Amino acid sequence: MLVLPPELTHRQASACLRLLLQGLQALTGAQVVVDASALQRFDSAALAVLLACRRRALARGQAFAVKGLPAGLASMAQRYGIEDLLSESATA
Repeated sequence: MLVLPPELTHRQASACLRLLLQGLQALTGAQVVVDASALQRFDSAALAVLLACRRRALARGQAFAVKGLPAGLASMAQRYGIEDLLSESATA
């Protein structure tokens, strides 16, 4: 399981994405799960990071899911029309 930090804004996005993609390389299961429950401060860059992880997981043939998505970030994803891409059943 990959874990998001408490803060993920534009400022931390590149470094966070780099770490998540490194962690993803080590995961061999059928599904990649990102735990977002620690996330307290975020902006739309957090969604970009999650989508980039999702793309990489799908390219590796793995399903992708986010658990513990904060309500504010879930609402932002809904406004952008991408909430289904981050749901716990998102696979393709």
